[in-house]
Amino acid sequence: MDGLKIKIFFSSSNPVPAKDGFIGFFPKPTLTKPEPNMEWDNGRLGACISVIYIITYRQGKENYIPMKFILILCLLLLDQSDDRKAEREKMVKDQIANRGINDPAILDAMRKVLRHRLVPENQKQDAYQDSPLPIGKGQTISQPFVVAYMTEMVKPEKGMKVLEIGTGSGYQAAVLAEIVDEVFTLEIIPELGQKAERDLKELGYDNIHVRIADGYNGWEEHAPFDAIVVTASPDHIPPSLISQLKEGGRMIIPIESGGLSQQLVLVEKIDGKIHKKNVLPVRFVPFTRSKE
Repeated sequence: MDGLKIKIFFSSSNPVPAKDGFIGFFPKPTLTKPEPNMEWDNGRLGACISVIYIITYRQGKENYIPMKFILILCLLLLDQSDDRKAEREKMVKDQIANRGINDPAILDAMRKVLRHRLVPENQKQDAYQDSPLPIGKGQTISQPFVVAYMTEMVKPEKGMKVLEIGTGSGYQAAVLAEIVDEVFTLEIIPELGQKAERDLKELGYDNIHVRIADGYNGWEEHAPFDAIVVTASPDHIPPSLISQLKEGGRMIIPIESGGLSQQLVLVEKIDGKIHKKNVLPVRFVPFTRSKE
């Protein structure tokens, strides 16, 4: 079997093998882009961190991999390790399923998406709490239940193309991308949109397309959309979003309803007519427009 024979060494310069230092054979590794949310069990991660040096035996030759590359690899694997799966399971059970969200695809998506990888460093410890969190620039990542609820309202399924207005952290887009074929998401704040795009790519989402633009005008070149999810609150439904919604499509959008109150509104296009229904009182950040 072609593979790696692993030895432990005490020094990276002029290495000397530890006595009986072989710790086993492992399949030949292929360093490719990880699958979305790839999780490493503690055994594999522990083995990686325990390895000081690796020798690859090929055709009778020993190829030493420099220590700095091994350390970098271990750090990368550590970053990919998922020691918060239990927190996500608890989040889904207590905050989402127990409140009436029962679509298996949505519950599974909420279990998979690494929310703690999409929030600022100083918010990671609270990533799975039952509350929204600040992500900078006056914006927030929505409460997990609200994300699940809005997702359920548009009835996502495989084969769909969804437009999101307000990328923010990228969390809502990631949840949708676990279910539908493609997500097109618009963010007006460049710093947030660029960070979300980087984070989503690092997590392996190649079916999310991020654009820095005013969401009021939608994304006409990719319309019509099977569903539209709006994560900021305007005082009316933008006409462009209605026109870009596919026949039979659904849109979920928070609308200002006077004072500090907002209503989450479900919009459906049926036989060319628009049907609206208030479904939940909410509080979202204001819908930001371009100053140009």
